[in-house]
Amino acid sequence: MAIAALEVRGLSKSFGANIVLDDISLEVAKSEMVFILGPSGSGKSTFLRCCNRLEEPDSGEILLNGESLTQKNVNLNKAREKIGMVFQAFNLYPHLSVEKNVSLALRKVRGFGTEKANEVARSALDKVGLADKYRSYPSELSGGQQQRVAIARAMALEPQVMLFDEPTSALDPELVGDVLEVMRDMKAAGMTMLVVSHEMNFAREAADRVIFIDNGSIIEEGPPEKIFTAPANPRTKSFLARVSGN
Repeated sequence: MAIAALEVRGLSKSFGANIVLDDISLEVAKSEMVFILGPSGSGKSTFLRCCNRLEEPDSGEILLNGESLTQKNVNLNKAREKIGMVFQAFNLYPHLSVEKNVSLALRKVRGFGTEKANEVARSALDKVGLADKYRSYPSELSGGQQQRVAIARAMALEPQVMLFDEPTSALDPELVGDVLEVMRDMKAAGMTMLVVSHEMNFAREAADRVIFIDNGSIIEEGPPEKIFTAPANPRTKSFLARVSGN
């Protein structure tokens, strides 16, 4: 039996008396794209942030290709190199060029020399269709281009898994397609991806599996066609009816 690229076992997280994640378990296979859907406040973003320990889970275990990320002696910086994360905000350094935004982690984390780091950065920018923008600054780019730079920055470290937390929600509608196209290309190249997003059409078309979370628990999961056309749980059905306007 193949080892899951990412495995979460019994993950729980509370903020004070508020239980945000309640004993969640999930496996993501290598090269699988899994979409997480659910209402605001259901725990989706917290779940992603726990997966690379930006949030510290209260209990449970997270394994990356069979290796625990939650053991006390784990090197978190090394672990985070293997799990790329793209946020709703682009988090680019405004005073650095696009090339330097992407190459910074390669120099600081991987210890690459400037020439090697720039070479890898330009290759990553080429993959997101921004090879000609390496000298530009974030303020000179559209929101969609800035998000693609953020994706290139994560990809440059050659992660084993990519986490996307609402990567298109801060973008104007006409810019969303470019970012989704990059994600399609990443899937085609075999990247393992866990995506929180309200891009329902994209989820239906591109995801291998859809997870529905409500009140910190996985309520339902299955192939997109089943979840979108014949959800078994009334809460899933109600949510999808609301977001689709039916």
